[in-house]
Amino acid sequence: MDLVWLEITGKCQLVCVHCYAESAPAGRHGPMTCEDWIRVIDEATACGARKVQFIGGEPTLRPDLPELVAYAAASGLRVEVTSNLVRLSERMWAAVALPGVELGTSYYSDDPAEHDEIVGRRGSHARTTATIRIALARDIPVNVGVIDVRPGQRVAGAQEALHELGVTRVVVDRLRHFGRGAAGRSPEVAELCGRCAKDVVAVLPDGSVVPCPMSRWLSFGNVREVPLATVIRGSAARRIRAAIADATVWTGNCASGSQGGGGCSP
Repeated sequence: MDLVWLEITGKCQLVCVHCYAESAPAGRHGPMTCEDWIRVIDEATACGARKVQFIGGEPTLRPDLPELVAYAAASGLRVEVTSNLVRLSERMWAAVALPGVELGTSYYSDDPAEHDEIVGRRGSHARTTATIRIALARDIPVNVGVIDVRPGQRVAGAQEALHELGVTRVVVDRLRHFGRGAAGRSPEVAELCGRCAKDVVAVLPDGSVVPCPMSRWLSFGNVREVPLATVIRGSAARRIRAAIADATVWTGNCASGSQGGGGCSP
């Protein structure tokens, strides 16, 4: 297992039109405690994971995230915090400045109004842009996913703006039809990128283990009930992975994370 997504909250300041997790300000952190997440990090390390990615919702809204990031980094794991970058506290800045830690985010347009309309909050483009500048000035790596969610969106402009900021790792992906992005459609395995059939797994706020954050209806089991190793090696996991492999083709892109940054490829 290479990568484990840890979706530590369903709470977010934004209401992105395409959010597969349907995160919102009224979302909750879920029943998983800080101790539960530390146990999962230990179990992931024992399973051979090389990287953990903290996602949400907006993971920085969870007060114990700095401790979890520091613990994962001290365990020898690569760590990514996928955030909307609207605001980072000083404690959070200290955590992401640790060796082996990087930031991930999403960026939808070089037009502030278009970006803000997609994420559902005025001023978000300016805040995210400012935080990217600060992170790069502090030599903190920033990975960005640009998600093409609607016709005519200034995707190319977003890429150009990011390169001008100094971001070197930018991945573009299409809208995946899950959550608010589904527009009433039932989830389909064929909408997944296919990488989630190989050496990756996600743990959701309630402890459910799924192939990736977007495939949240395909549960392997729950880490609140049994260890992670038991879940990912069980019959349900084998059956679901086989179904994904049969129904999808690896596209080379997967801009996962509620905001679209990070994930398998970015």
